[in-house]
Amino acid sequence: MPNTTFPWRLSATGFNWTPEVVRAEASAVDIMVGAVATVSTLEIEAGQIWRSFPDPDDQEIDELRTRLNEAGGTVSIVGASLDEWLSPTARRDDDERYAFLVPQLRAAARLGAEGIRLPLGQAGPALLRRLQPLLHEWDLVLLEEIQGSQLPQQEPCASALADIDELDDTRVRLLVDTSMLMPSLPPSYLDALAAYGIPEHVLEPLATDWKSPSSLGPARDLLQSGGVPPQATALFMNMMVRFGRAEASELRDLIPMLGGIHLKFWDLDDGDNRVSAPIRDLGVELARGGYTGGVCSEWGGHDWIDTLTPSQATAAHLDLAAAALREGAERF
Repeated sequence: MPNTTFPWRLSATGFNWTPEVVRAEASAVDIMVGAVATVSTLEIEAGQIWRSFPDPDDQEIDELRTRLNEAGGTVSIVGASLDEWLSPTARRDDDERYAFLVPQLRAAARLGAEGIRLPLGQAGPALLRRLQPLLHEWDLVLLEEIQGSQLPQQEPCASALADIDELDDTRVRLLVDTSMLMPSLPPSYLDALAAYGIPEHVLEPLATDWKSPSSLGPARDLLQSGGVPPQATALFMNMMVRFGRAEASELRDLIPMLGGIHLKFWDLDDGDNRVSAPIRDLGVELARGGYTGGVCSEWGGHDWIDTLTPSQATAAHLDLAAAALREGAERF
């Protein structure tokens, strides 16, 4: 386990153990309890852990809480979901959206979690205001997550951030995912694309000049021409949506509304400090801004990496992240 003498509590999300959940050789609850041997504080994904989702059953909630407590574990955040559609053609109205989400808040409170997580802007200001009394009553924080190619100064993120600021309520906060801060693409990801036959003229600019938006030009052309193999489409789209180019300094003005951080990692290849440098730079900004909340390891690369177990990947990343954060804080 990493040394956590700095002011940020380290945790990991149950999403890291998705490969084991998918294999279903043990129950999701058993897997989360086993994860406590790697990290004592976990985020859990409501849709992954509870069969009764989106209205979690009390017995399921209590089983998870009891077993985690017995193993020495706690839950920080529950990854919630807001399904906007009743059917392919019928969208939920405001009352139905509220009714869909409230049971998940109640479950998080019963579990003893600190908060729930949603994508930035999905709830919208009207629903946020409607949820505020419950957040205060149940001692929860609602965290809205910004990630990947999203940028705080661009719409719709700018409006969603303004909504959080206008509420001026510590029960509604921002969560930053460091997938926004990628100096280069993971070598393992580029290798996976190559294995699907993505041509070199597409991969070369992505490998050598990721920070330039123009590096995506050949990739977009290939996608629009139908040249991406169907089995590679989801993986290919990561570079369009899940990978970002921002700098940690661009997050400086967001620190006052920050309630959580996902330290997203894809692989552990730290050549040219591609994994550690963004974390170190973020550590500078967190220390500068006086942030004292949690930071959570999140492994996105299990989509294409099968040479590491979730526990191995998470433990190694937590060690790397702790060192990088500490170095960043000391630089400030």
